[in-house]
Amino acid sequence: MVAVSQGLSVAGPGAQPVFPVKASDKEIVSFVLKMRNEAALERRADAGIKGHFLSVAQFRTWYGQPAARIRALEKYLHARGIKTSAYGDNLDVTATGTAGQFDKALSVTQDVYKSAAIPATDGQAAKPSVLFHAAREEPLLPASLARYVETIVGLDNYPMFASDAVHTPTAEPAKTPAGLYSGARTPADFARNYGLEPVYKKGAKGQGQTLGIITYASLRPYDATHFWSSVIKIKTKSNRIRLDKVDGGSGPVSAARGSDETSLDVEQSGAVAPQASIVVYEAPNSDVGTIDAYATAASQNVAGTVSTSWGESETVLAAGDAGGTEPSTLIQANDEFLLEMAAQGQANFTASGDAGAYAASEDLGSTNLSVQNPADSPWTTAAGATTLAGEIPLYSQISYSPSPSVIVHVKSQRAWGWDYQWRDYSLFACNTGTAKNPDLSQCTSEAQFAPQYVVGDGGGYSRAEERPGYQRRIRGIGSFTAVPYLTPTDDQPTSKGSGLTEPMAWTVWDSKSKSVTPPFVIKGTAAGRAVPDISADGDPYTGYELYYRGLQLGWGGTSFVAPQLNGSAAVIDSYLGRRVGFWNPAIYKFATLRHSPFSPMDTSGAGNDNIYYSGTKGARYNPATGLGTPNLAQIAADFARYGW
Repeated sequence: MVAVSQGLSVAGPGAQPVFPVKASDKEIVSFVLKMRNEAALERRADAGIKGHFLSVAQFRTWYGQPAARIRALEKYLHARGIKTSAYGDNLDVTATGTAGQFDKALSVTQDVYKSAAIPATDGQAAKPSVLFHAAREEPLLPASLARYVETIVGLDNYPMFASDAVHTPTAEPAKTPAGLYSGARTPADFARNYGLEPVYKKGAKGQGQTLGIITYASLRPYDATHFWSSVIKIKTKSNRIRLDKVDGGSGPVSAARGSDETSLDVEQSGAVAPQASIVVYEAPNSDVGTIDAYATAASQNVAGTVSTSWGESETVLAAGDAGGTEPSTLIQANDEFLLEMAAQGQANFTASGDAGAYAASEDLGSTNLSVQNPADSPWTTAAGATTLAGEIPLYSQISYSPSPSVIVHVKSQRAWGWDYQWRDYSLFACNTGTAKNPDLSQCTSEAQFAPQYVVGDGGGYSRAEERPGYQRRIRGIGSFTAVPYLTPTDDQPTSKGSGLTEPMAWTVWDSKSKSVTPPFVIKGTAAGRAVPDISADGDPYTGYELYYRGLQLGWGGTSFVAPQLNGSAAVIDSYLGRRVGFWNPAIYKFATLRHSPFSPMDTSGAGNDNIYYSGTKGARYNPATGLGTPNLAQIAADFARYGW
C-alpha cells in the first residue's frame, strides 16, 4: 500500500481531535487523477489556444486517464461497498459511502476535530474555532492505483473558502449629499466606465452564451431576478438560471454561509450580459466541494465563461502540507481543471481577495505577504479592485449622523487600499475583546486601528505557482514598489503540528511617533506568478448595490470584479460569435502593443497601494492592480484583429 496526498491536513488549522466520526456517517470523497501530457497542455495554454478547442471527449482522450484505470479504481472501491461516478474528463472519480467504509478502504481513522481559535492580536479581530471531521493519517491505496491518483479529497470537511465581498464599515445612508459616492452604483456604471457600451451598441448582450458561477453558498433566484427587473429595471433572458447542486449542494440559503455573495455574483454577471443563460454550481464549502465544482463546470463544458468570488490564502494550504515546504496538492488539482477549461475554450475569472497584500491575515491570522488561491493559478484571470476618483464620505461608527464626518478626496482612480481612512481612526470602533465576547470602543490611535482594517484588493507574488510565460513577456514584472505601513513580526509556527513558521503579529509604523506621515517608498523584486491580472472598481465606498432579501448599498470587493468580467467575456463572445477562451495569453500580448487596451496604474507611493504594493512609474504591470483597468471594447476589437 502506498500513501496518497489528501486535502487539507489537520495541521493547517491547528486542530485537535474531539471524538471519533460515526462509522455510519455518509461521506463524499473524490479521487483526483493525474493529468496525462500535462506539460504539453501547459505549454499550449501558456502560448494561447486560438480556436481549435477540444470537446470533453477529445480532452479525455489526450489528457484524461485511460478507461481501464478508471475501472480498476472503481472495482477496488466497489468491492468495499463504495459507489462511484466518474466525470467525463476521466480526471475525477467521486465516491459515496460511509465513514467506516472509507476508513477500511483507505486505511485511515477519521475523527471530529476542533480547530484552534485565533486570538485578537495587535488589533486583528479574533477568529472562533471550527468543528470538522478529518483523517488522522494519509490515505493508502494499492501501488497499482496510487501511481495515477493526484490527491484524495473529502476525508475532511473543513470550511476552506471565504467570500471576497466587503461592506463599508457603516451602513450607507439612504440619502447622501450631492456629489459624494453613495455605494449605489450598478452594472451599467461598470459597462460605462470600462468601455463595454460600444459592444452593446453592436447588438452583443451575451445571447447564445452561458455564464458559470462557482460558489459555496446557495442562491435564492428571486433575489437576482428582482434585482434585474425591479431594482435596475433591465430586460433579461427569461428562465435563465439553472442551479446545479454539486455533491448535494451548499445547504440552505443563509447570509452566514455567504448566500449574499452568490446573489451578487449572479446579479452582476447576469446584468452585464443580460441575454446569457446562467448555471450556478452550488457546492459544499470544503476541499471536495471546490474540486468537484470545477470538475463539473469543466466536464459539462456548457458555460463558455466561469467565475468564482471565493478564496483562501496560499499560506493556510502550505501550513498543512509537507511541513509547509511544498505546494499543496489541492493547488495542483485545481490547476488541472482550469487547464481543462483552457483547452475547451472556457474563460474563467477569480477574485484576488480583499486583504490587500496579506491574504493569510484573514484565514490563518499570519501577517506574511501572501496571495490567494485559486487566483494564484496561472490558468485563471485574477480580478483586482480599484477606488474611483471623487469625494468619498466616511460616516462615524461611534456617533452616526446623516452627514459625513469626513470627506476623503481621491484625485484619480487608484489601487483599492483602506489605508486612506486610517488617519481618521477616531470615527471607528476597535475590538479589544474575543470573537465570542467582543469589546468594541472608540479607537484611540491609528496604530490600534490600522491592523483591524487591512483591507484592499489582493495582489502580490505567489510562493506556490511559477510565473507563466505570458507574464514573463512583460519587462520588469518581478520588480515592485511598495509602501510598508505594517511590519510583520513575531515569527512562530502557524499552528500546532504545522512545520510552517510565519510572522503572527504586526509592528505598526506609527506606533511610537503617532505620526500620520506615510512611510518611505521601497523597491524590491520577487519571483512567482504575479496577481492580479486586471482591475476595476471594487472599493465598497465607490461600490455597488446588492439585493439580498432587500436592497443594500455600499458593497464591494474583488467579488464584484470577477463576475463583471465574467459577464463581459460572454458579451465579447456573443459579439465575435465564438468562444475566446482563456484570456491571459492574449491580454498580456495586447498590453505590450503600442495602443494597449489597459490603463496601467503606475503612480508610486501612498495613494495608490493595496496596503503594501504600489505602482512603478512607466511599468506596464503593477502588483497592486495588474495590467490596470481595461477598455473592453478595445479588448474585443483586439480579439477580433489578432484571431483569438
